[in-house]
This record gives sequence, structure tokens and C-alpha cells, in this order.
Amino acid sequence: MLQALAEPTRLAVVQLLSSGPRRAGELAQAARVSSPAMSKHLRVLLEAGIVADERRAEDARIRVFRLRPEPIVALQAWLDQLQAEWGDQLRSFKRHVERNER
Repeated sequence: MLQALAEPTRLAVVQLLSSGPRRAGELAQAARVSSPAMSKHLRVLLEAGIVADERRAEDARIRVFRLRPEPIVALQAWLDQLQAEWGDQLRSFKRHVERNER
């Protein structure tokens, strides 16, 4: 997931989709990339599970992309855990330094 988001255009697509679902053409225009380039970026995001696509009932040719919340929630949980572990390490280091200063 992080590898998919490391590319600036894909990160921009995620930011655009955070405000709501959009068609690929709208995303390409907003990100200022060609339609074929956007297709490649969307494919990576789909494979990473970050976005999902839906076809509209009235016109199956139109694909609408939206963010999938589950991977974002999982990433946030991992980051929270990492932050807590670093906090524990820093508090332990601080105690060690304070003990050795005496």
C-alpha cells in the first residue's frame, strides 16, 4: 500500500477521492495526466486495494472510482501502534539519561 501511495500522482488521486467518488476522466483532468496514464495509476491503486470501481447501471461503460476505507483504517492503526512504540522507547531513553545524569 505504501509503495502505491509513494507515487505523487497516485497520492493526488487518493486525495481527490477523499472528497467523493469520481470518474477516471475527471481524475485525469484534475491530476493533469493523460487518460492512459491515469488508467495505469488506477490499476495500481485497485491492485493495492486502496480504491474500488463501480459501473453505473444506466451506462456500464462509465466506471466510478471511490476510496476503500479498510486499507486506510489499517494503515492508521499501524501508524498509531508505531507511534506508541516509539513513545515507549523515547520515554525509556529519557529515564535512562536522567538516571545517568545523577
